[in-house]
This record gives sequence, C-alpha cells and structure tokens, in this order.
Amino acid sequence: MLDITQESTAPAPLQRVGDEPLTVLCTLLSRADNTPLHQRRKGPLQMLDLYGEVLGDPASTPNAFEAQPNLNFEKWTEYWRKTHGPRFTHALPIQADGRHPLLRYDQIHRVSAGPSSLRPLPYLPPLDADGRLFDTVIGHVPEHERPEWDGIAYLGFANTDALQVTFGHEEITRAILPEDQVIFRELCPILCRQHIVIPNPTSRESILLISLVRRAPALGREQFQQRWLHDYAPRLLAQPATQRLVRRYVQLHNIGPVDADQPLYHEVGKDIDGVAITAFATITDLEEFLGDPQIAALLHDQAQLIDPQQHEYWTALAFQVVNQLPAETRTATPGPARQAAEAHAEAAS
Repeated sequence: MLDITQESTAPAPLQRVGDEPLTVLCTLLSRADNTPLHQRRKGPLQMLDLYGEVLGDPASTPNAFEAQPNLNFEKWTEYWRKTHGPRFTHALPIQADGRHPLLRYDQIHRVSAGPSSLRPLPYLPPLDADGRLFDTVIGHVPEHERPEWDGIAYLGFANTDALQVTFGHEEITRAILPEDQVIFRELCPILCRQHIVIPNPTSRESILLISLVRRAPALGREQFQQRWLHDYAPRLLAQPATQRLVRRYVQLHNIGPVDADQPLYHEVGKDIDGVAITAFATITDLEEFLGDPQIAALLHDQAQLIDPQQHEYWTALAFQVVNQLPAETRTATPGPARQAAEAHAEAAS
C-alpha cells in the first residue's frame, strides 16, 4: 500500500491556472497474479489469500483477487478500470467549493502488442538458415519477456498538501488502500514535478509511449533533469516526426525520497530519475515515430544523458478517470525549450 504518513485536514488550494508544474504521483504497478516470486517482485504487504492474510509465494497460494490464472489478466484490467476507478472517485474528499483535491487521474494500462524495449521494432519473423519460414511454429515461438510493470496510476495535484489531504481522507484509508492490497502485486510510487513540453488542449490522448529513465552515472539527478528538459527536449521538438505525430509530451521529474525511512520511498522508484509520457493518435503513429531515422539517431544520442542499460519503455492505453483542469498549457520552460515548444504549437495549430 502507499505510505502517506502525514495527514492534513485543511482544504487544498485549487490548481493555479497557468504554466506552473503540477505535482504528480506516478505509481508504477503490477497486477495480482500467480507468477512465482523468483520471476516477478511482490510488495511485502501486497496480495492477500482467501482468508485476508498477506500471502507468501503467489505461485503456491490462491490469491483473493482471482485464483484462475487463465482469467487473471482480463479480469484485472477490467476491474481496475470499471470497478476500482469508480470506487476511488467515490471515496475522494470533497472541498468546500465542491471540487476534489485530485485534479487529474489517468489509468495507464500497458499494451503488450505495442513496441517495447524488450521487443522493439522492427518485428521480424523467425526464419531458418536459408531465410525461409519454418513449416511449423512449434519450437519457434519467441520467448515472451514481460516488463516489470503492468501500468501506471497517474494522479495530478496542485501540490503535496493536496496529495496528503487525498490519501489521508478517511474513506481512502478505510476502503481504497485495503483494496489496493488485493488487486496489486506491487506499487512503486514516484513523486514527480510535471513539465508539459507539448500540451494537448483536449487532454484526450489514448496511445502512450512510457519511458522510465535513469540518468548516466556521471550525472547528478538535478543536473540530468535540467539537461533532459532544456537540452534534449528542444532537440526532440525540432524533429519533423515529432511535429507530425506527437500529440503530447510530458516529462515527470522525480522529486521523491531516496531514504528508506521517508514516505513514498520505494527501492526501485528511488533510482528512476524521470518518466517520459509521449502521446499519439494511433499505435501506427507511435511505430512510425520510433522507426523514423532522425528519432532513432536522437534516441541514440540520448545515451549521453541516460543509462542505456536501464532504459525501459513500453506502449500503453490511457483511460482518463478524473480531469478538473482547464485546457492544458505548457509549463514554464525558459530559453530554447520554450521557443521550440511555441514553434511546435504554432505548427500544429
């Protein structure tokens, strides 16, 4: 479960309309399933057995969410959107003005059929030594490699006070946090400052490329984040493929704890320096973007900033559950980054 130990009952300030970055709780998550512990991590308090007790190895004990492995994946993705989403919004605190402190909530569901760092483009068929298709797929089905995470809960707030008001609310602690124990195998919260480089005025993007970025060992976190935003982002915006295909581009900069005794600490999340969310109209557009030679060259050059051995990306489908924000605008990015963003916005209009 998420550990928000500091509670607040004061009303949270409304999000200021303008170009100030939101505080985003970007929680990486995995579904409750029966994968053995040696194949996939599990949070120490996550997953309950049929008697409501925290189970040990999910492979040897039926879990309370779904005991039949062949139903688990479909049931989980449906439950998260159609049941958990409405439960969560029903439990949200209401301020004096009738609004929630939570300004935006997107469920981001990983789509295995889209490009990923484990199975990147181009997709090629298995061939024999003569370059011909095998006459059977038996014994030639590529081994499936699954990313560590099945999705993201993307929660946007005006500030950390609003976050604490939300997770300190009685209904959240009574009804939602115990539910999280049942349906999620692991939760990895990353407290972020959101920088909108390419805004989407409609906020209706559906196809996302999620990139989990770890900095090059020679760089400090703040140094990396500044260069990522002010050097790399303008170069990305200048690419014709970006201007033609990208509907939204956001950098989430990790501002969370690095010490184990602090709220929202996670041993994986502490090492993720940023999360990039790039939105497209279709998966075809996403594939065309990644296949563009100039984009490929830019991503190769990005290795100067990031640890390429730890760079993870995957395709996802976004479901917007809450949006109390006005039309999205750019956040404050001085100098070349702002100029490039403005040029992109003008070209798209």
